[in-house]
Amino acid sequence: MVLDTLNPTHYNITSLVPDTMPVATVPILILMCFLFLIWNHEETSSIPGPGYCMGIGPLISHGRFLWMGVGKACNYYNKTYGEFVRVWISGEETFIISK
Repeated sequence: MVLDTLNPTHYNITSLVPDTMPVATVPILILMCFLFLIWNHEETSSIPGPGYCMGIGPLISHGRFLWMGVGKACNYYNKTYGEFVRVWISGEETFIISK
């Protein structure tokens, strides 16, 4: 008798979850998506350079500096964006000024 009460297959787990649970998850998911968009929103800078795009821009620019080296990457960004460019190196916003 004791073993029957401790057997987890004896109970129906779906009866323990109320029916309102799926209805409550939809507003919570919408709220979390909205907060995620606000958290990742960053105002556009007047300085040209690759966009932030939820952290992908800094990863790409840092990877370009590691892959191409500082000189070639600076030349690439100056040719693409002009003489004054904003990039990210190791997560830090860095300005490249050249002429």
